[in-house]
Amino acid sequence: MFTGIVETMGKIVKIDRDQSNINFSVETPLAKELKVDQSMAHDGVCLTVVKVDANKNQYVVTAIQETLDKTCLMEWKEGYEVNLERSMSMGERLDGHIVQGHVDQTAKCIGVEETDGSWKYTFEYDKAKNNITVEKGSISVNGTSLTVVDSKPNQFSVAIIPYTYDNTNFHNFKEGTIVNLEFDVFGKYVARLLDQYMEAKGL
Repeated sequence: MFTGIVETMGKIVKIDRDQSNINFSVETPLAKELKVDQSMAHDGVCLTVVKVDANKNQYVVTAIQETLDKTCLMEWKEGYEVNLERSMSMGERLDGHIVQGHVDQTAKCIGVEETDGSWKYTFEYDKAKNNITVEKGSISVNGTSLTVVDSKPNQFSVAIIPYTYDNTNFHNFKEGTIVNLEFDVFGKYVARLLDQYMEAKGL
């Protein structure tokens, strides 16, 4: 379980294929605090630490084919900056919103607008997957907890303050960038229950 408050960024320093899996080596000072089997969110994707090399400030995670199919991890190259968050510990404040680290689908950035000290990013996603946003609701974009503005059936925007711009990989986004989305977990349950109700009523 995560909060969507990015702790730091890491750098992808090595990419190794192992049959259908991909092993990503990540460089970050956080590596010294990690242990094998620990969960970490990488651009909002929950991955398990399988190796730690504290001397090099590096650790390794493995992405299986299902994860690669549902996320933008196939877009990663050596040198890519990735948003990192360790799993939430009991007793801490929930500063963002509940993020599971289970990406629902990807989206494409279709607009970047600088607005006198902040930035507005617009994303388009496939509405056929039955995910929705609501105005002023929560959304996780590359693991970053954000508030939805300009909600539409297949797109939405978010406003980014300078701190978030500097301390996440949003500063690398441009039109055409593919990102990971995790929709609000409570909204997903409500939508599913409503679908079941409509099916039961034959509507």
